[in-house]
Amino acid sequence: MDDQRVGRSLRALRRRRGWRQLDLAERAGVSQQTISLVERGHLDRLGLRTVRGIFMTVDASAAIDLRWRGADLDRLMDDDHAALVGTTVAWLRRIGWEPSIEVTYSRYGERGSIDVLAWRAHERAALMIEAKASIGAADETVRRADVKSRLLADVVAQRHGRAPNVTGRLLVVLDGTTNRRRIDRHAAVFGVAFPVRGQAVRRWLRRPSDTMSGLIFLPVTHTGGGRQARRSRDRIRRPAPAIERTEPRSVERGATDGSAAAGSLMRAQPA
Repeated sequence: MDDQRVGRSLRALRRRRGWRQLDLAERAGVSQQTISLVERGHLDRLGLRTVRGIFMTVDASAAIDLRWRGADLDRLMDDDHAALVGTTVAWLRRIGWEPSIEVTYSRYGERGSIDVLAWRAHERAALMIEAKASIGAADETVRRADVKSRLLADVVAQRHGRAPNVTGRLLVVLDGTTNRRRIDRHAAVFGVAFPVRGQAVRRWLRRPSDTMSGLIFLPVTHTGGGRQARRSRDRIRRPAPAIERTEPRSVERGATDGSAAAGSLMRAQPA
């Protein structure tokens, strides 16, 4: 974020309305000094919520743009997403689905792409999958899934020449402590939008019937150097120092199955 440019933008928007700094401050519920700080580019002295509130007062929004080594940050995030999609596709193929990735659509003014569109010809079942390497805004995640679900039958009919008899949608989340905590934090939203979990999701995938809206956590399998390893960026472990032990150390392995390790939200809604 260019702090100076943000400050100049606020000043231009304020003046366009014919407001003094004091006028904007009163409407935004802050002091005139706070408005002055923003307009002079001193954003590091203010909270993000305050800055966003000020811009909302002039019908604008403030967004953070992160940069790291040029385009490397985008590649870093894309790597996790691509790995999650790849793991999902491999899983679906093993249980008899025909998955396609990045299926684009343009219907009724809505444009975008479906991360994974899966089809099972025998049951004429279609599944729309939204893959999330990290969980951001809960309402935006649900909104996008709603749009794609609404258009799913039309997209499938054009692609396969037949409308589906059964449809489902699935939010596949990269397994990790941070993502589980974020899902738990918005349990009311995700619980209503994606009520089917764990083993119930797996049963539907093996025998699709009725409409299904579910959520499942998947560990990612990365391939590198001829070796496959599960990986989550949310938890970083430092290697233990080489210390001679006189007693064996027990290691408790956590379950990776979506139904067994879905945290408090899973326990509230058993599969």
